[in-house]
Amino acid sequence: MGADWSSLEAEIDYSFRNREFLVRALTHKSRTAEHTSEPSADNEQLEFLGDSILGFLVSESLVCLFPGYREGRLSKLKAHLVSSLHLQEVGSYLRLGEYLVLGRGEEMSGGRSKKALVANACEAMIAAIYLDGGLEAARAFVQRHVIRDFDRNALDGRAPLSDHKSELQELCQALKLAPPRYTTVNEQGPEHAKTFTVEARIGKEWVCRAEGASKKSAGQQAARLLLDWLRQAPERIDSASGGRTEL
Repeated sequence: MGADWSSLEAEIDYSFRNREFLVRALTHKSRTAEHTSEPSADNEQLEFLGDSILGFLVSESLVCLFPGYREGRLSKLKAHLVSSLHLQEVGSYLRLGEYLVLGRGEEMSGGRSKKALVANACEAMIAAIYLDGGLEAARAFVQRHVIRDFDRNALDGRAPLSDHKSELQELCQALKLAPPRYTTVNEQGPEHAKTFTVEARIGKEWVCRAEGASKKSAGQQAARLLLDWLRQAPERIDSASGGRTEL
């Protein structure tokens, strides 16, 4: 296979000792149906295991974050964080769909962009990391990519969960601008408390940077800065030149 697994490992912030776990986590049953009769070669069992690991780790984190909450309130927060919708968002941000190993039919039917497949791959990835690196490695992944991207106010329902990257993408499409691109330009701090700097760019004209506790949150903040800047002075769009404006 020609997949660049090193690039994916950089995206998920974890390097596998045994990449067979990584490949299996991304292998859909349509692939194994065409190439082998071995059911364990696809990601369904990992998805099953990952679902349980995710539930435990999310529950653990929420109890630590909100020690005064009753069970019902914690259950609502957990339901959101382990939902297929949220896992699909996490998986899409990590570009898991680009790395899915699909059968020919699934590939032709647009399987890489199917929400269910991406969400399932996210669960399978959690199990793969657990089997390869243990519970601490899985915990780090869940805290960084599933939980830490949402601040306490947002999780608690006091603030909306905003998707600034989608808003910026839609604005660019409406204005016939180049799609925004995001690059991680810096990361610093200890492994358990890193700070990431992400650059958001539209063509060569507009660039801004933001920091966050994860690549996803930093990217969201960078997108928000670009959105605010464009909306506050729409004439900048009409007067765009080939220069580089950094915010």
